This record gives sequence, C-alpha cells and structure tokens, in this order.
Amino acid sequence: MSSILVLHGPNLNMLGLREPGIYGTFTIEDVNRKIESLAKQLGISLSVFQSNHEGVIVDAIHEAFDRHAGILINAGAYSHTIVAIRDAILAVGIPAVEVHISNVYKRDKFRHHSYLADIVVGQISGFGIESYTLGLRVLASHIGKAL
Repeated sequence: MSSILVLHGPNLNMLGLREPGIYGTFTIEDVNRKIESLAKQLGISLSVFQSNHEGVIVDAIHEAFDRHAGILINAGAYSHTIVAIRDAILAVGIPAVEVHISNVYKRDKFRHHSYLADIVVGQISGFGIESYTLGLRVLASHIGKAL
C-alpha cells in the first residue's frame, strides 16, 4: 500500500475559526476525515501532520524519505516566504502536490508567488476543502495508483 504524507502548515489548526469568509467554517479535523475517507477508497495510507513551525515541517519532510511515496502539502503562508521547505522537498526527491484552500491569486499580491510551485507536481487552490481531495487524487495518480 502506498503511503502519502499530508502536511498542514501554519494556522491551519485554526480552520473553522480563522477568517471564515476566506477559509470557510470547516475544521482541520473535517479536512482530515474527508481525505482519510478518500485515501481508503484509493487504497492509500496517510500520515497526517500539522505544525506552525518551519523547522518542524522541514523535519517531517526529511523523515518522509524512504517512508512515503508522495507529499500533499498546504504550507500556508510558508509557501510564499520560506525557501527551507522548498529545499527539503528537493532533498528528499518525493513527488509533492501543493494545495491551498483559498484562491491565492485573488488575494494579496505577495501570495501570488509560491516557492514550491515550480518543484511540485502541481498546485491546486481555491476549491476550499476540495483542494485537498483534488490534490490527493492527482498525487495518487502521479504515484501510480489506479483511481
């Protein structure tokens, strides 16, 4: 069974409370339940992790080496500001898909650039909780799982 690491970055633990007009009212637990259900249908195991700390996220990516076939990452604001997470993904050589709940291109101009976009398989943004399910399906397909 293939395994995928799901990384939730900073402030995603505040889903459901944080800016519901942008992020909706669903919680991180809702996201996890939805993607765990889909993973079961796809025959994939998930390891889900959330941190507000850059170094902890980098460590989780490093630990994914030889353990996971893919990484589904919502690096949150770190997508636009942190090179270390980019370098960690490059270092482990694991296919990754970047997801965002909101459409980052309809928001502040600084959010239009992602340090991950050119090194990941693809980027999905703006579909709310479905950004995660779409990302998981794409990543599963990319790593050779039959949908």
